Amino acid sequence: MKKTKQKIPKWFEGVIYKKGTEVENPFSGETYELNAIELSIYDFIVGANLYLEHAYDNNLEPTPKLKKITQDLYKGLDWFKEYNAKAYMVLLD
Repeated sequence: MKKTKQKIPKWFEGVIYKKGTEVENPFSGETYELNAIELSIYDFIVGANLYLEHAYDNNLEPTPKLKKITQDLYKGLDWFKEYNAKAYMVLLD
């Protein structure tokens, strides 16, 4: 499988780390080495998921902010599918 050159997505408003690291899937225990861009987007996905779980668990009213976070979460997942499908399968699927 040919890997597409990674680009920082326009929708991403987070910090891009200077270095990547190995990440462990908390459910399977599998690990995958992520580069700086991948790690930045992965951390956003994990954080957004936690934020949204908290919002829905506490029956918070839907707001434009919640809608944007949800949309960006899905954009992040799609980004991983396009730019590093193997990391997506190991860490996020």
